[in-house]
Amino acid sequence: MATLTIGKDQLYYEVHGKGEPLLLAHGLGGNHAIWYQQVAVLAKAYQVITFDHRGFGNSTDHARLGRSGFVSDLKALIDHLQLKKVVLIGQSMGGGTAITFANQYPERVSGLMIADSLHGLEENAQVAEIMDKARAETAQLSQLDRVLGAAFKQQNPQLAMLYSQISSFNHTDKSNLTGQYADNKVSPQQLGKHDFPILFVAGQDDILFPIEAIRMVQEQVPDSFIVEFDHCGHSAFFEKPVEFNDSLLSFLQMAELAPLNQSVHSNSAGYIHP
Repeated sequence: MATLTIGKDQLYYEVHGKGEPLLLAHGLGGNHAIWYQQVAVLAKAYQVITFDHRGFGNSTDHARLGRSGFVSDLKALIDHLQLKKVVLIGQSMGGGTAITFANQYPERVSGLMIADSLHGLEENAQVAEIMDKARAETAQLSQLDRVLGAAFKQQNPQLAMLYSQISSFNHTDKSNLTGQYADNKVSPQQLGKHDFPILFVAGQDDILFPIEAIRMVQEQVPDSFIVEFDHCGHSAFFEKPVEFNDSLLSFLQMAELAPLNQSVHSNSAGYIHP
């Protein structure tokens, strides 16, 4: 647990485990604590870095940069930790941070997992039509209704409450988030030209980023892969943690980022769905 001073602000981060470095960037409703179902597992075989975007959790944003400071903050953190390359796992809002950073500094990235997100990416006419409809239909929903699937909330009220409690420590939410990741969005074709593997993961019941839109974009990213989770809303990492973790671990091994040991996978023969 530590903080990095960036101008007038403090960026909170944690480092767990040893091995190839993985950096997890949370979404709008989360902070470093939201990854609790990933850290304990992944840190068995990798070095896992979590942090709070400025204005979230324990990080400040006195400069009021919002998204405009996310990418430079991430670079400052990676430089501070003296990491040559990292695997970026970006969820929703954090996906925009990871995508934009990966496009600007591809030499610092050994893999990119885009979870439940198209933030920071250009939308063609077909994708924009789907996304504009989704944005309009979800604009007035509560944060919890936006990010968790209806069935998950009904069947897991304690976890839904935990999500809300973790989110409550943020100073920033969708009503006051400012700034933008970069002056120009990244084209899917350009993202796929870099020399690192890319995996999209998405819930099939996501109402913020409909699966049809994510499929369309993924098809435009050369040599990328996609994993879909059924009976799952916008927060696959939270709703389907075992499947999410196993998908990430398989991706890491495919990218030849060997774990320190082989016991990290769940070794599940199959998954039980509601």
